[in-house]
Amino acid sequence: MKLGLAYFGGYDQQKVDLEKEMGLQYVISGPTQLDPSLPAQSLESLSLLKKAYADQGLTLSIIEGPTPLDKVKLGLPGAEEELEVFKDLLRNCAKLDIRTICYNWMPVLGWFRTRTDIPTRGGATVTGFAQRDMEGVADTWAGKVPQERLWQTLEAFLREIVPLCEELGVRLALHPDDPPVPSLRGIGRILTSAAAFDRVFSLYDSPMNGMTFCQGCFATMGEDIPAAIRHFGKMGKIYFVHFRDVQGDRTNFHETFHDDGKTDMYEAMRCYYEVGFDGIARPDHVPTMVGEDDAMPSYGLQGNLFAVGYIKGLMEAVEKEMGLR
Repeated sequence: MKLGLAYFGGYDQQKVDLEKEMGLQYVISGPTQLDPSLPAQSLESLSLLKKAYADQGLTLSIIEGPTPLDKVKLGLPGAEEELEVFKDLLRNCAKLDIRTICYNWMPVLGWFRTRTDIPTRGGATVTGFAQRDMEGVADTWAGKVPQERLWQTLEAFLREIVPLCEELGVRLALHPDDPPVPSLRGIGRILTSAAAFDRVFSLYDSPMNGMTFCQGCFATMGEDIPAAIRHFGKMGKIYFVHFRDVQGDRTNFHETFHDDGKTDMYEAMRCYYEVGFDGIARPDHVPTMVGEDDAMPSYGLQGNLFAVGYIKGLMEAVEKEMGLR
């Protein structure tokens, strides 16, 4: 397993320095525009981004949160234009040897929380979701979006995009719905169980059609994390890992420190090694700790520092147990 950090607020020199100090190499980023005059998906824009990290000794390896796809997901006019931009992104990523795209099928409302300031251990704060907080909240502008429409648009997307991915050698890593509830403000959610991902892989069978295994999402679903890692890992479908944990279930949960959730994190780590996962993992949804503001909940520096130390310790313990070091 390899470790990296996510950069969703743009290029961050302080985080770059921390990543280097922690001995990491890999960068996960959206298609950040360092030059606002360049389209985010263009070769020129992506080249600037990759070079900025390369100049620091880091490797831009995964694009997470790619170009907009809401019209594609909802089946609205303008979907073809969004698909063409996404295809352009894929082609340019291939030219730059960026081989994994993490995307989701959550239109309008992506990663969603009802609170971002829940106190946890020692006064740190975390994000969380409670279904009761959504009572009386109006639907979004998209109105009622049935689950079956999203299955239909996802299948159409895969049939359109995966052949290009096969040609280019770029893998699609689909992220689970977060939170994994049946619907949110009128919009259905479909990637809410392990069985849902089995369905995704049956829609289009390809080595380019895989998943981002987000442990926190599968934990809130109530799935057995080690069993799910073994299941999808043996299928060769885990392309990217979000290593995190939670307390609670899909209707009422909050994030935790990596050593304070409900998952057996050591067993989870051992499973990745058992199935031969050699891709990139990153810590996710870390607490905001003492002295930090909450400008980007879940992505503070100190929480990432704690998480990486914990994850590296698990990796070393598993590697020693398995005779790998």
